Amino acid sequence: MFGYTLAAVLLATGMARAADEIKIGEINSYSGLPAFTLPYRNGWQMALDEINAKGGVLGKKLVVVSKDDGGKPADAITAANELVSSEGVVMLTGTFFSHIGLAVADYAKQKKVLFLAAEPLTDAVTWSKGNKYTFRLRPSNYMQAAMLAEQAAKLPAKKWATIAPNYEYGQSAVAVFKELLSAKRPDVEWVSEQWPPQGKIDAGAVVQAVAATKPDAIFNVTFGPDLVKLVREGNTRGLFKDRTVVSLLTGEPEYLDPLKEEAPEGWIVTGYPWYDIKSADHDTFLKAYQAKYNDYPRLGGKGVMVDFVYLDGAKYLPSDDVVKKLRPQD
Repeated sequence: MFGYTLAAVLLATGMARAADEIKIGEINSYSGLPAFTLPYRNGWQMALDEINAKGGVLGKKLVVVSKDDGGKPADAITAANELVSSEGVVMLTGTFFSHIGLAVADYAKQKKVLFLAAEPLTDAVTWSKGNKYTFRLRPSNYMQAAMLAEQAAKLPAKKWATIAPNYEYGQSAVAVFKELLSAKRPDVEWVSEQWPPQGKIDAGAVVQAVAATKPDAIFNVTFGPDLVKLVREGNTRGLFKDRTVVSLLTGEPEYLDPLKEEAPEGWIVTGYPWYDIKSADHDTFLKAYQAKYNDYPRLGGKGVMVDFVYLDGAKYLPSDDVVKKLRPQD
């Protein structure tokens, strides 16, 4: 993700296991957002194949047991419980939507099981609602908003509007961007906030409402099909003409590619320019991904291409001992 490989620590709990394998439990919204989660699955499947081809982990075959949460926190908790209680997984990983990540993080705290959150961006996962059993792979809302706020502060724009999906991720992203930009630019004014429901945006109404406030710039947090509808409607109605847009995630190919010739130009975005990252590690990943799938990677695929880090002299340890290794400062 952004050219680096993310790391997870894999060790077993004290529960009985099949002698020849170690299981990881993976949960994600495959049916809810396939454009992102299917490349993500490609990434972990490639990592899994490579690890097992080299002898597995601690001399044992690594197995991923995957479940679809359907985009629902309750289903994610049911899946987590089945994975831990019935499948005997040694850790949980995955989740996409922030509110689902928070639900699984709370489950991990209650059950004292390691949880590596793959995609949720809300800061609460590791901050206000974090716990010692939960770790995150991706840069959080704060990290990405800070990058964007730094660039936004250089713009002459004073009047800002925001558009974000009305759930944990969108709410968290808008709050931190407003805080950071206002600190850098006390003269900015927030003239409009639009909160369309995730996956159900009425783009025409949103564009009309934003345009009515005549902002100098827009902070956008929508993604996926909602982003496509917003860009299409905004282009048609001239919302983006002579107006700066700062946009979270829009530079990720999962969200940029569906726009095709309608893709906006000149927006300030976070993303994954897979074609322009120059590093030996990324070159290796890119070649392997293209060879295996005959396609270029998306951020989801890169983000979960994990290295498994072995603790020196480690054998099977309970989760609390793993946490001590991961959090030596605690």
